[in-house]
Amino acid sequence: MRESADAARLARAPSRIDRVTNAGWRTLLEQAWEAVSGGTVLPAEIAVTGPPSDELPSTLPVADAALACTGAALLAAAALSGHTRSVALDARQVAAVVRSEAYLRVDGKHIGPGFAPLSRFWPTADGWVRTHGNYPWHRRALLAALDIPAESADTSATHSAEHEGAGDDGAAAVDAVAARMAEMSAMEAERRVVAAGGVAAALRTPEQWLAHPHGRLVAQQPLIADTWFDTAAGGTRSAGVSQKAGRGGTPLSGGSSHPLPASGIRVLDLTRVIAGPVATRYLAALGADILRLDPPDRPELPLHRYDGLVGKRSALLDVDTPGGAARLHELLDATDVLVHGYRPGALSRFGLGASALAERHPGLVVVALSAWGRHGPWGGRRGFDSIVQVATGIAARESADGDRPGALPCQLLDHGTGYLCAAAALDGLRRRAQSGGTWLRELSLARTAHWLLGQPPTERVAVDHPRVVDAGWLTELPSEPGPVLTVTPPGALDGTGLRWPDLPVRYGAATPTWD
Repeated sequence: MRESADAARLARAPSRIDRVTNAGWRTLLEQAWEAVSGGTVLPAEIAVTGPPSDELPSTLPVADAALACTGAALLAAAALSGHTRSVALDARQVAAVVRSEAYLRVDGKHIGPGFAPLSRFWPTADGWVRTHGNYPWHRRALLAALDIPAESADTSATHSAEHEGAGDDGAAAVDAVAARMAEMSAMEAERRVVAAGGVAAALRTPEQWLAHPHGRLVAQQPLIADTWFDTAAGGTRSAGVSQKAGRGGTPLSGGSSHPLPASGIRVLDLTRVIAGPVATRYLAALGADILRLDPPDRPELPLHRYDGLVGKRSALLDVDTPGGAARLHELLDATDVLVHGYRPGALSRFGLGASALAERHPGLVVVALSAWGRHGPWGGRRGFDSIVQVATGIAARESADGDRPGALPCQLLDHGTGYLCAAAALDGLRRRAQSGGTWLRELSLARTAHWLLGQPPTERVAVDHPRVVDAGWLTELPSEPGPVLTVTPPGALDGTGLRWPDLPVRYGAATPTWD
């Protein structure tokens, strides 16, 4: 295998950006495209309309980064298609789609809060710490780390698949955790919660993070890390539109005879929460067949069932059983792209480590997403967007008063990294078509945070009007409880806007097979 230096094998040329109306994100797109493609020439013209600055107010270039990440994914789709001539983005649609959870409705109703009461900032004896307790197992670990009996914390009696997670905690739980946190330092709180298997991060400044051993390591990593396995069978899988006629391409709407760039591509989705599901749902909008697998003993939260399953089939599979593990490898035999969000090393026990995948399933494109990256002292640590913002210094940078931590106006680390994952998958297919072999492409929320923090600061612009998304950027999909209202996928190829596949949103209802 060879590391990212293998990108030199790819054709390189100066990048060009045409018809850009908002030049502020030009540099970020160039950086993102360099990471995605290894520096190949941009395959299509790109046009951006509308300034989004008041929709995503921040001291960091959040709006520009969102445009760069979605633009990179569209350009990777154009490069894979071989025939796309123009790419277009509307900046206000992008600002809406990176906040898709806020606009989600099921049968006209909100799904519930994005964060459970125990997912929040806590003042400590010397600073602040943030915890994540949306999932019941993380909540239990948090309470155990603080020596708080779960039965005394106003735990809801309802822990069904529809109600587990957000909203299960009452005032007694919040008060108990707050009292414990106030007695210890932020670093001690972080240490105890993480040691118990929970999720927490002490507030750090960007400078403190860069001085941390893991922060220094993240700063040295590329935005997208590449490993190429020279597997002889790598060229046997479908790779590129010209080889996918037998798989049934999906024509673009609006009269174009060309198929969508990823039509006929099979993507196995082993991701949860936001970043990974954003990547795979966007691949679905670009024509890919997505099958998402979840463990039956850890049901997904309702919000993410609907927001994260758009355009996909969803099945349950217990890979801890011999039959489940065998089925997983059967699926991988016919899979083009594997996208997983497991912590580094967690898949090795299933024979899904990078080398094992390359040997057993040659020709795969593997996109591995994690919170902190594969290497380093935090390589095996759990994390989410909100937690990474706190550890890396983003929350300190976004503080409005210099005391209480702030947050980005959207979960950009999740959404931005998600679109970069989609771009990495698409460009991995292009690389496979040219060079064969098995491609591993690794991304992390922490590395995206470092990229964002490295950009020149911006002026926060106060929003003096409610955020109302244009009705033309909303669409409905069927589900058993009622229609799912969501934001349409961003972008247009050759003048035709993308749309979600017309699939019902049904968690765990499909069989774990390729049709």
